[in-house]
Amino acid sequence: MGRTILRKPDKELVDFYGIITVAPEMQEFFALVSRVAATESTVLIRGETGTGKELVARAIHKLSGRARRPFRALNCATLTPELLASELFGHVRGAFTGAVRDRRGLFSLADTGTVFLDEVAELPLDIQARLLRVLQEQTFVPLGGTDPITVDVRLISATHQALRRGVTERRFREDLMYRLRVVPIFLPPLRQRSGDIEALAWHFIDQFNQRGGRVVEAIDDPAMAALLAYPWPGNVRELRNVVEYAFAIGVEPVISLADLTPELRGEPPSDEPASPGMAERQRIERALHESGGRKSLAAERLGMSRSTLWRKMRELKITGWPRGSPR
Repeated sequence: MGRTILRKPDKELVDFYGIITVAPEMQEFFALVSRVAATESTVLIRGETGTGKELVARAIHKLSGRARRPFRALNCATLTPELLASELFGHVRGAFTGAVRDRRGLFSLADTGTVFLDEVAELPLDIQARLLRVLQEQTFVPLGGTDPITVDVRLISATHQALRRGVTERRFREDLMYRLRVVPIFLPPLRQRSGDIEALAWHFIDQFNQRGGRVVEAIDDPAMAALLAYPWPGNVRELRNVVEYAFAIGVEPVISLADLTPELRGEPPSDEPASPGMAERQRIERALHESGGRKSLAAERLGMSRSTLWRKMRELKITGWPRGSPR
């Protein structure tokens, strides 16, 4: 009995400024984004890692009256406090070791446009005070400088954690929190976007098919079931990585469960990362064990032809099947 395979469904994808979806929940979100973009309000985007918060910020900018003006983005969690202050506000020559010339910061570079600060909850307290001044007075002083600079910027920020928790733990200023979340919007996680796991999986498959090499034409039923059952803590970014992993690991035109990452196969992560050859050997040995050594059935479980299985067994020097292996 052959396995059930699923081919690409005939669904029309919506592309909202780089956010790809078929989910009705996202249509409601896009309508909200469009309304917010028409204002000059400060916006806080709440959403889990990998949901596409920067894409939302760029959409707000492109739909706003500042669309033809600069858009500048910065992840607040990636820099030291000194470098972060310099990136945001700029510095004058001699402000610190290595400051050999004056440098403009994001707020100067984005004058009349939009600044997007991702992971804003990670801002150090001293920089929070500087940012509050920008929001209240539209002015700031570069590091090492004395003269204030006036700018006209719209601020959009994002975080995957609640700012109120930071306020409670005294890591975040309460007055800044209220300035940032004039309009809070919540980006739905992938698991709450009806139909998007399957639609985006095929979207990414199409992208990787165009790169050449392996071409995927279908997904088998166990693999799709695993994709739909997984909670996707890394959201759209993680789904893309899983599809890329499947392209790298598999060889057949059908993505099988064995092509997916260990998390989706329900396997606990090992303490030591396995080499690609070792991982492939473990997959084949497990399939041989579960099929009682019947290579045609093992090949079906692995999503490959019997001849491909024989070739891989020769390459990996697998001469039998491990009868004592755990299922």
